[in-house]
Amino acid sequence: MLGRSVPFYRETIAMTGQLLAGLLKPGGRVYDLGCSTGNTLIELSRCLAHLRLHFIGVDNSDAMIRKATRKAGMYSKLDCLDFQAADIFSVPLREPAAVIMNYTLQFIRPMLRQDFIKNIYDVLPAGGVLIISEKSVHHDPLFNRVFIQLYLDFKRRQGYSEIEISQKREALENVLIPFADAENLRMLRQAGFQHADKFFQWFNFSSFVAVKE
Repeated sequence: MLGRSVPFYRETIAMTGQLLAGLLKPGGRVYDLGCSTGNTLIELSRCLAHLRLHFIGVDNSDAMIRKATRKAGMYSKLDCLDFQAADIFSVPLREPAAVIMNYTLQFIRPMLRQDFIKNIYDVLPAGGVLIISEKSVHHDPLFNRVFIQLYLDFKRRQGYSEIEISQKREALENVLIPFADAENLRMLRQAGFQHADKFFQWFNFSSFVAVKE
């Protein structure tokens, strides 16, 4: 479903792999918080095999975790992939080299996000990486309106009906609360990340990378 709903979903995963390949040392742990059915980690385990990383996916949906585990088995990746059904607020991050949050932070209550990111910063080692992908809002009303319309056009091209689009919008209202790109970058820097930047944007979807010194 993410492939149909998120523009350049696969390309973002590929770019994440390229960034981690350039930033991580061999043998570390990579966490994906809100991993869904494991697509991101399964792909990263393939393209980063030379780094001998261990990948841990966390999601609060038992059904998602069961499906992710089955997929990891189908690809013979259970030796380097581990999926856990847990609350991302309470799961312990054991010596993470990198943490990934793709379209997860936007579902956390805004008042809790800064502390959540600060907690991730605190457990990362020097050189640790945080990668975030998010839907974004734009404070310029003209661009915000145009970007939303372009996204709706994208969903129509993916085969979504007008009823499906309307139902999805109603389901996410007051649940998915996006920040502006500048707000996300400010949050990363206030958490302590000395290096933080946006590495991808498609209208109202953006991806960020942050590194701890």
